This record gives sequence, C-alpha cells and structure tokens, in this order.
Amino acid sequence: MSDVNLYDYWRSSASYRVRIALNLLGIAYTAVPIDLTQKVHLTEAHMTRNPQGFVPALEIDGKLLTQSLAILEYLSETRGNGALVPTEINARTRVRTLSHAIAMDIHPICNLNVVTHVMDITGGGDQARLDWMQHFIGRGLAGFERLLNDGRTGTFCHGDAPTMADCCLVPQIYNARRWQVDLSGLPAIARIVEACEALPAFATAHPDAVGAP
Repeated sequence: MSDVNLYDYWRSSASYRVRIALNLLGIAYTAVPIDLTQKVHLTEAHMTRNPQGFVPALEIDGKLLTQSLAILEYLSETRGNGALVPTEINARTRVRTLSHAIAMDIHPICNLNVVTHVMDITGGGDQARLDWMQHFIGRGLAGFERLLNDGRTGTFCHGDAPTMADCCLVPQIYNARRWQVDLSGLPAIARIVEACEALPAFATAHPDAVGAP
C-alpha cells in the first residue's frame, strides 16, 4: 500500500466526498474497498481503524483519520493552503455552513442504516423507503438552494473554485438521483453540479467510475 490509503465504499457519500477532495488536491492514494454489504465495516480490522464502524477512514501522515468533514479540513490545512476551506473567517464559516447543511442535516437521516431500521420498526416497505428519501432529501436540498441565494455563490457553492461544500453537494445529488428526487426547482444547485461534474476531480471520484467492489 501507499503512504495514503483510503478505506471506503464506492456508494458511500462520505467516502465520495473524500475521493473528490483527494483528487482536487492532487493527492495520490490507494483505495482499499470496505464492502458494507458484506459487513466488512464491522470486522475487528476495520473497527480498529474506525471504532464507529463507518467509512471512510484515511491513512495519511502516519495517522488514521475518520469523519469526512474533519478529513477534508485536515487536507485543506496540510495540503491545500485553504483550498477546500477558506482561511478568511466569513468565507470559512459560510463554506462550513453549506457543508454541514448536507453532512449533518440531510445525510444522517437518509443513511441506509437509519432508513432500514425505520422500515423494520414500522413495517414499511420499498415505497415507504422511497417516500422517506424523497421527502427528506428534497426538503434538505430546497433549504440548501435558499442558502446559495446570498450573493456569495459563484460558479461553485462559494466563489469560483470548488470547496468542501461542493465536495458535499455532488455526492448528495448522486443520492437524490438514485432515489428519484424531483430536482427541477433547484436551478442554482443544478448549475453548480454541472460545473463540478465537468471537472476530472469529480468525474473520477464518481461511484460509477470507482465501481462496486
């Protein structure tokens, strides 16, 4: 393995964020697939890397880092000179606000572990799962669209270069498309995602490009 190893799952939103960031910063890494469907994330080996049993985990600089946003901030500070998270306080706060709106408000309640448990305790089926995803992802993205409407949005979520916020937005849109969420009323998001997806750093991090383990 290389000096930088990413333990991830191809469809994991959090892993997808880190793949984008590594690509944007030109950091070569070795991908180590952790197959969630086979419960590899719950093995002793992976629990040693991440005691929560989640992905991703990033091995870098002799450390094992977890939590995707913390990883992105570390990469921005150690490799990116503030490229992903601006150093100016107002810009940094806005990028964190946008990132947290997805990673802390939309993603957790739409995690498949959460939704599967809800289905188990309510007896809901596939349609209930779809309705849940469409409701919470759609409502969350509508709020994100409003957050973008404050004059500081440029080609990307904040200004004219990708930041941590874009690393969070694009994987969430991948999930939205997967769950057939209506995105027609989100013009700013659509424009930003189109700009992101045109960049090789985003395209090569896409789950379809990475492929299932």
